[in-house]
Amino acid sequence: MPQSISTFLMFEGRAEEAIRFYMSLFPDSEIVQMTKYGPGGPGPEGSVIHAIFTLNDHRVMASDSFVHHAFSFTPSTSFFIQCADAAEFERLFAALSGGGQLLMPPDNYGFSTRFGWCNDRFGVSWQVNLP
Repeated sequence: MPQSISTFLMFEGRAEEAIRFYMSLFPDSEIVQMTKYGPGGPGPEGSVIHAIFTLNDHRVMASDSFVHHAFSFTPSTSFFIQCADAAEFERLFAALSGGGQLLMPPDNYGFSTRFGWCNDRFGVSWQVNLP
């Protein structure tokens, strides 16, 4: 198998919900493969063992950890979205920041026309930019 690099997201029970939410926001997105736990575990039935999906042709992997960890997502690693126009910026930022945490409200910070940074309701960090 040739070398490849993918983003990997580890959730604690909400991987499929997050995947389907992200796919609803970006064109050319699809679930490539998803394997779930069945009855008898070791993870909760229906939770994601491993998934591969694409967001606008960007390959992402995800899983549900049934083991609680002392760490989670951090804004120091984030998805950076370059938007084509103001309408796309507003739509994506509203959807991604809804129920999440605002890190930098949408504004002109001097390096682009409009920029905003948030953690979504799953804790994943997103930088949304309009050049």
